[in-house]
Amino acid sequence: MTQTRAYLELHLAVFLWGFTAILGDLIQLSALALVWWRVLLTSISVLFLLRNGLKINHLPRRSALQFAFVGVLTGLHWVTFYGAIKLSNASITLVCMATCAFFTSLVEPFLLRKKINWREAGIGFLIVPGMALIVQTADVKMYAGIAVGLLSSLLAAVFSTLNKKWINKAEPLPITFIEMSSAWLFLSAVLPFFFYLEPAAALLPSAKDGALLLVLSLLCTTLTWVLCLRAMKQLTAFASNLTVNLEPVYGILLAWAILGEHRELSSGFYWGLAIILGVVFSYPVLKRFVKVG
Repeated sequence: MTQTRAYLELHLAVFLWGFTAILGDLIQLSALALVWWRVLLTSISVLFLLRNGLKINHLPRRSALQFAFVGVLTGLHWVTFYGAIKLSNASITLVCMATCAFFTSLVEPFLLRKKINWREAGIGFLIVPGMALIVQTADVKMYAGIAVGLLSSLLAAVFSTLNKKWINKAEPLPITFIEMSSAWLFLSAVLPFFFYLEPAAALLPSAKDGALLLVLSLLCTTLTWVLCLRAMKQLTAFASNLTVNLEPVYGILLAWAILGEHRELSSGFYWGLAIILGVVFSYPVLKRFVKVG
């Protein structure tokens, strides 16, 4: 696969990811129950796509455990992502995810055991003022959502970097199945404690939520996960995460159109968003003239 095709596939995945925040807002289940269903349905769909289950059996035990660990991190990322949406709104949470490039510039050198690329760190740091402006002008009741959203962004930086580190050890479909099924097993172990603390919470979705969960799992997870993993074989984790930063663009536009969230946002949000998008869109130009990737 060429780098051009890798970018195109990743952009398609990111566009579809833009719907995940909208679906998370529309689905009435708790964040934990929502993600439990998402990873379960995704695991089942990927299992049907695997033509030969031996592809998984032939994986070394160490590699399988590594991908299982990434799957747990992914599950935690999604729980915090949807938790942030329910604590604030989809637009605020999506902008929090744009800090993933900054977090990646810090965690990637540590996890991949390489020197810090100060150019990458500098570009990632430029996102911080935009995020600070959004936080400063946000309603106080959204602060908890912002904090959880930033934690979700950090988790995304960690699992994306680890996926990049281990991606060449297997094909995308077996990796996706291991990661999604391990996330489901982990969340299944957590569910009893959650329902003990929140006995009124529901696990079974309504008919409407069930339909939305199918869209979320099959189109916005199974398809996008495979596209993302394919693209990451050709792109650096930092470049991948900067592309993923376009998710707020698609997601916020959808949130405005579908959820009407523009009525909840201040002018500071838009200025902060403009700074963040300026950094994202400047990356290809900077990469052309300065070797950062």
